[in-house]
Amino acid sequence: MHHPYHSFATTVQALINQAAVDPQVLAIKMTLYRTSGDSPIVNALITAAENGKQVVALVELKARFDEANNIVWARTLEKSGVHVVYGLAGLKTHTKVVLVVRKEGDRIRRYAHIGTGNYNPKTAKLYTDWGLFTCREDLGSDLTDLFNFLTGYSRQRSYRKLLVAPVNLRDRMVALIHQEIEHCREGRSGRIVAKMNSLVDPQMIATLYKASQAGVKIDLIVRGMCCLRPGLEGISENIRVISIIGRFLEHSRIFFFHNGGQETVYIGSADWMPRNLDRRVEVVTPVEAENPLKELEEMLGIMLADNRQAWELQLDGTYVQRQPADNEAPASTHQVLMQKALQEAGAIKV
Repeated sequence: MHHPYHSFATTVQALINQAAVDPQVLAIKMTLYRTSGDSPIVNALITAAENGKQVVALVELKARFDEANNIVWARTLEKSGVHVVYGLAGLKTHTKVVLVVRKEGDRIRRYAHIGTGNYNPKTAKLYTDWGLFTCREDLGSDLTDLFNFLTGYSRQRSYRKLLVAPVNLRDRMVALIHQEIEHCREGRSGRIVAKMNSLVDPQMIATLYKASQAGVKIDLIVRGMCCLRPGLEGISENIRVISIIGRFLEHSRIFFFHNGGQETVYIGSADWMPRNLDRRVEVVTPVEAENPLKELEEMLGIMLADNRQAWELQLDGTYVQRQPADNEAPASTHQVLMQKALQEAGAIKV
């Protein structure tokens, strides 16, 4: 799902609402970093607890600007019988995950949502975020291990598919960049496209510089702070940085590695900042199914081709807004994606 182009109410919110009243659902576990003041998500969790389901909500009390709101919700949830967890000492929990455990015949099946944005119906109309719905066994098992870690029942240090900060996310991202470097050294092409809110981590920047020097072609879509300097002779000539500024706030994090034609793509809650990689609990998931992969790659292509909302970072740290070339049609990311969503919904004809 790509919000706000896809409805939050009829997807993520609907999953939790349906799970709350489904007699076959045994448990709902989720992380709450930010949510709205009149949150239907929290109301659904309360309903689920009243219906006898095991409900676990990890509420982050240190969510900046939402501390008071989260304390109120935490108390309300606790009074309703929800097992409220306040996270791990020394780590802010920033991850965006939901796990639904359902009895189906003689087996237990796990349904999950792993996203890049908060479970907030109001900001879901203004922020762009991706979310993956899945019932894959390996991801469900990883999320079970994650919640055991978050609730203090384990000291999980390895995961099957998920990249989890501060456990393995940094090391895996560095390894994926080095993988592109190796492809170039062996005569193949190397390609990275990474989209995030901020890029300030010294190790990640240094590794990207090494990749550029090895010949890896790198496109970075960084909405906010970017401490990497593109276009430095002998250092970052193969790196291009743009920021998309427009109707919606670009909030999603997507990491694409060409991997010799076997594309590796992740989405998740983490920017490349020391706080996200080292001092927060973050989750980044691989996207491996064919259709979601195509959607993500198409969206990245649309952003890289933007000539109206894209601002390109210059060597001196200034940004220059792209303009259509002569005889070139304007291409605005948000406008293109809104048109695409309307076409898919049948609201307009191609």
